[in-house]
Amino acid sequence: MKTGAKILVESLQREGTEIIFGYPGGVVLPIYDELYDSSLRHILVRHEQAAAHAADGYARASGRVGVCLATSGPGACNLVTGIATAYMDSIPVVALTGQVPTNLLGNDAFQESDITGITMPVTKHNYLVKNAGELSRVVQEAFYIAGTGRQGPVLIDIPKDVSTGLSGDVKLPEKVTLRGYNPTYKGHKRQIEKALDLLGHAERPLIYAGGGIISSNASPELMEFATLASIPVTTTLMGIGCIPCHHPLNLGMLGMHGTEYANFAVTECDLMIAIGARFDDRVTGKIETFAPHAKIIHIDIDPAEIGKNKRIDVPIVGDVKAVLKDLLSLMKKRDAHEIWLKKIKHWKQHHPLKCPENGALHPQYIIRTLSDLVRDKAVIVSEVGQNQMWTAQHFCFHNPRTWITSGGLGTMGYGLPAAMGAHFARPDVPVFDIAGDGSIQMNIQEFGTIASNRIPVKVLILNNMYLGMVRQWQELFYDHRYSFTELPPVDFVKIANAYGIEGTRVESPDEVLPALQASLDCDGPFVMDFRIEREENVFPMVPAGAAINEMIGGHPRS
Repeated sequence: MKTGAKILVESLQREGTEIIFGYPGGVVLPIYDELYDSSLRHILVRHEQAAAHAADGYARASGRVGVCLATSGPGACNLVTGIATAYMDSIPVVALTGQVPTNLLGNDAFQESDITGITMPVTKHNYLVKNAGELSRVVQEAFYIAGTGRQGPVLIDIPKDVSTGLSGDVKLPEKVTLRGYNPTYKGHKRQIEKALDLLGHAERPLIYAGGGIISSNASPELMEFATLASIPVTTTLMGIGCIPCHHPLNLGMLGMHGTEYANFAVTECDLMIAIGARFDDRVTGKIETFAPHAKIIHIDIDPAEIGKNKRIDVPIVGDVKAVLKDLLSLMKKRDAHEIWLKKIKHWKQHHPLKCPENGALHPQYIIRTLSDLVRDKAVIVSEVGQNQMWTAQHFCFHNPRTWITSGGLGTMGYGLPAAMGAHFARPDVPVFDIAGDGSIQMNIQEFGTIASNRIPVKVLILNNMYLGMVRQWQELFYDHRYSFTELPPVDFVKIANAYGIEGTRVESPDEVLPALQASLDCDGPFVMDFRIEREENVFPMVPAGAAINEMIGGHPRS
């Protein structure tokens, strides 16, 4: 006979778990006691939200399921923002929470919260385990659900008497089968043939690639398909890295802060092939004017996404990697769309992303300098806000799973703990967290985690002493009325030093490269406080409710 806690730990090991991010508390003490003698590595975070974000960052960088652990009540509730972040971006995470003993459920016991009820809208599935004999099956199912189909977080709530309860070994099936859950992986052949027929008649085709390409590990197939058919590719924020930045067919990111040439291409294409993307509002702008002249093919593993926001001409439900392979097996190399590609080349030449050069310290320059320095040998994580958009625009990403950010939920405070998780997934390369001075303070207590564990995350703070993106909107749309967006100056280097972390402040362009190099030369964590131009804006920008080609802050249309 084994305790539930031992069964849990053995089940996690059976699923290939190597690391857990967590924070102990009363009802999870039996689990933590079992972890004490386990080979599983546990990283003690300083706040439970950071545990969820770290598990999320680990999952994104590795392609494996991330695991986090918290106690009941406030501990479990502190995971919710991180779970919702993973849910919005379809990231496979298993969240383990402690719960009061089963005989106290519903009695408002100390540190009781209905965490399965609370997280039902932001999990793919969740479990309240009632006896120790269920644990091995539940863990197996949870990992299967989290990592298959449209991936997402699964929560397992474990009452204290379940972790202390006894059970014998339970024989598990070799293959998980769940009633009502059977994701479609292979696309319908007739729909694929219809898509190829549309492609054969298109003169101005465009691929709109989303995070599904990354999740499905389908970048090689996307590259082969785009090259064979001579189709330019624009990516969502979540799709960045699926095609190298320097590839001639890459148009960069589309949408609210996308490149001008990507947004022009969307507006003028006659065929859009949406792959693993969901037509969200920050991409489409005014939905009625998004790709107004185009037939639309939509490939996605989640049938609920197809037709949800935009009318689709040829829907294909299936795993994007599998569908792209089928498309490739049926198609032949096509003549280049020379007139279309020439037009796009013209847009690229006359509407490049701007990088101010006036002697001041601009964030675009900092990010481009970092990109030139590390090239394809780093993982870049961001917080949320201007720092995120500048990075998406100006860093040159070469490979998938090297860009990690909160897209759908837009969670400030995500970057630092996600970077911790990314390091354990990719210890072979440096990991940078590009932050704003507002967002870094959301989870700045994790300086304690990176210091005590010597996690060599390099923190790059673009410090303008504002909540930058909110201030930008107030400048542009609220007549410069900066209502509660100015932040007092903070000496982040001193805070870092207080945790035993090295750091430096940068105030001029000629200090940028030495600071970045110093961070790489340091074998532990390093904090850089870049005092950038305070009212720098992210341009181009599509105002809320405008058409995607109605950008401000760009070049005159040529």
